[in-house]
Amino acid sequence: MAELVPVEPFDIVVFGATGDLALRKLVPALFHRWCDGQIPAESRIVAASREDMPTEKYWDLAATHVLSEDSSDNRRARWKEFLAHVTYVAVDATGAGEGWPQLARALDDAENKIRLFYLALPPSLYGPVCKAIGAHKLNTPNARIVLEKPIGSNFHTAREINDSVGEVFPENSIFRIDHYLGKETVQNLLILRFANFLFEPMWNANGIDHVQITVAESLGAGQRASYYDRSGALRDMVQNHLLQLACLVAMEAPSSLDADAVRTEKMKVLRALRTVDESSVTRDVVRGQYQAGAVDGESVEGYADEVGHDSQTETFVAIRAHIDNWRWAGVPIYMRTGKRMAAQRSEIIVQFKDVPHDVVGASNAGTHPNRLIIRLQPDEGVKLMLTTKDPGPGGLRLRYVPLNLSYAEHFDKDYPDAYERLLMAVVRGNLGLFMRRDEVEAAWRWVDGIIQAWDDGQSKLYGYPAGTDGPTQSALLLATEDREWFDAFSA
Repeated sequence: MAELVPVEPFDIVVFGATGDLALRKLVPALFHRWCDGQIPAESRIVAASREDMPTEKYWDLAATHVLSEDSSDNRRARWKEFLAHVTYVAVDATGAGEGWPQLARALDDAENKIRLFYLALPPSLYGPVCKAIGAHKLNTPNARIVLEKPIGSNFHTAREINDSVGEVFPENSIFRIDHYLGKETVQNLLILRFANFLFEPMWNANGIDHVQITVAESLGAGQRASYYDRSGALRDMVQNHLLQLACLVAMEAPSSLDADAVRTEKMKVLRALRTVDESSVTRDVVRGQYQAGAVDGESVEGYADEVGHDSQTETFVAIRAHIDNWRWAGVPIYMRTGKRMAAQRSEIIVQFKDVPHDVVGASNAGTHPNRLIIRLQPDEGVKLMLTTKDPGPGGLRLRYVPLNLSYAEHFDKDYPDAYERLLMAVVRGNLGLFMRRDEVEAAWRWVDGIIQAWDDGQSKLYGYPAGTDGPTQSALLLATEDREWFDAFSA
């Protein structure tokens, strides 16, 4: 495993500290980086939320997400050491109340230290929080702010949020987080493409038939139901996660791995995406909603029953996208995401074109197209699917087999997870793993076209049983072009 390099001492203020994201992801991530020695002892963590409680009560609340009954004595001892750096402050995120002066006092002895503000809050509060930070002069020259997705609900609200945050923080201090960009296999995608001569000569319309991007969840809306019913799969997943993955697959080689060089190339992909509107939405987009079914052998109710009313919110979406430039002309990018699908999995499949002439013939079942499979979760890894001869006598038999790079088998499994990596990247000021303002707004412009077409009644909402891979119409999206979704996990 690569050596872990400690970051500079920093203070981090986590707004929304009693929420699910902070307790389930952020606090454990900071604790793990502390245990590995990446966070210096001079660093401080300020948990901020509206509820009034003593710091000790917050410690107990956070412990339920970090410790378990079988936690070792060493882990409990390290947790106790970690808590010595954690303070809780009751703060009204809208800027009202007495909490802000108390927060200012907690930070006023370290104006020159790196200061992080993490907004684990609804996007509607981003502007008010930033305004309060500025009013209390907490935005020091070394201050940075982290914004969780989604940033807005459409292009106009995203621009309003970006404007209000930009009034307090300069662009190079704003870190718009998408945790998919912190995953090891996503980071490796750029290296796989641009550090290996094998792929780049055929990474274009001459060599690639199509690309599939799947982010499937087996869980339902659950505790996020009230938010999700206002959002849906398109806003919640496509606008950020799936489009970011598409950009990394399709971008041109940057001049370097400098943050703006990479983000500028991603921006070119977003600008080249063919608009989906009322004339093409029924042809290129399938939307669905899960119904009652079974997941992992357990019966589950449908989405409408889960939220308690009839809803037109999509829990599944599949899109055939086109990038109108020379590299990708005529190569469809298929994207799909949904809840209550057959399995929890995220993967990118790059399918290369068939060989020009099949020398083995149909009598030997022919050859299969080469596929590059990048698994983001679970079981991170990379597979290159090849056709080879099955050893043994009795004639020529072919087998479709993978060259397999399993992260679990080849690397130390104890590398940082996405949030751990991204938090340390913010401290270091590495913007390359985060979205730039124009990326966010360009992605919303493209998604807004689909939403507008849906609002105009140009798309049907198809049902699909929970525990399946979405509506039948999703398969037809590919079948009309003699293609099919490839199940990488059975390969």
